[in-house]
Amino acid sequence: MFFKSIFYCLTLLPLGILAALDDKAKLANRTIDRTVSLRTHSIYPPYIDQDLQNRWWDFGGDAYVNTNKHVRLTRAKPSQMGWLWSRVPLTASNFVLEVEFKISGDNNHLYGDGLAIWITKGRAQPGPVFGSIDKFDGLGIFLDTYANSRHPYSFPRISAMLGDGEMEYDMDHDGEKHQLGACSANFRRTNVATKIKITYLREQYLNVKMQYKAWDEWTECFTVYGVSLPLAPYVGFSALTGDVSDNHDIISVTTYSAILSSPDQQRDKLTGTKKLGFAGAASSGWGWTFIKLLLFVGIVAGALYGYKTYALKQARSGFGPGAFGSVGRSMQGFGGGIYDSKRF
Repeated sequence: MFFKSIFYCLTLLPLGILAALDDKAKLANRTIDRTVSLRTHSIYPPYIDQDLQNRWWDFGGDAYVNTNKHVRLTRAKPSQMGWLWSRVPLTASNFVLEVEFKISGDNNHLYGDGLAIWITKGRAQPGPVFGSIDKFDGLGIFLDTYANSRHPYSFPRISAMLGDGEMEYDMDHDGEKHQLGACSANFRRTNVATKIKITYLREQYLNVKMQYKAWDEWTECFTVYGVSLPLAPYVGFSALTGDVSDNHDIISVTTYSAILSSPDQQRDKLTGTKKLGFAGAASSGWGWTFIKLLLFVGIVAGALYGYKTYALKQARSGFGPGAFGSVGRSMQGFGGGIYDSKRF
């Protein structure tokens, strides 16, 4: 009974752990199955129609449109501020935002201040944070080219902040106080098209990648898990120059709605079945580890149980302890008492 209890515990406990991990992994297993381009939140040359407007976007401040090249938010002159904002909110819960931009200028020693990408509740409100308001509600991603204080890392730098409508941007320390994620990347005056890709899956993760080294070579910047952005935010871009300046250009914006796979889809592709069992668990590395553990426990428990059964059978058949004593007693009456123990 003791061996049987151990066998059940060692077998069923890993199975319970495996089932719990499998349930928790369903959400994490959801990946982007396909994307759908959103015309309402994408913009390309020539940017404007015959009425010199865009149906889905507004621009203002010092921004102007060069129909063959870019939407220039600021020129390389001091005290410039410009913005570009979507007119309608982004209703997709999961999305991919890919932006081609260019930051350049004649001065290679003093330049600034940088460009910001906004995914926020409000829109088109000029202010001190890269040309937009402080105490914003939503996500701000800053392509910062000018360091306001000393840091152990280099500039240009990409950083992100998730505002709640009350939190102030830490201007003196380049947003370091409330930094969500960041990386350094020399995206100014590059030899290739500079792009940033922002992937957001609601309540799963926010990922930011950069293209600035070579064409179609994406460098990981940061990933933050468990991020929740405001529902139906606006998408915007703004830039600001102070005593130092740069050209800040938006060349194109492409926004995709991300369609996620079903929680079991990845396992189905590997196992060829829609049911999750041992085959489904074995399709992942940790699942196979648990299968091998269960096999090992089963072999050990089976060996112990078999040994106990064998020992009991041996004792009952007469080859256990005291077996030879019983044989001697059975022979005492054979041959007229030759084997009588009293004669020896």
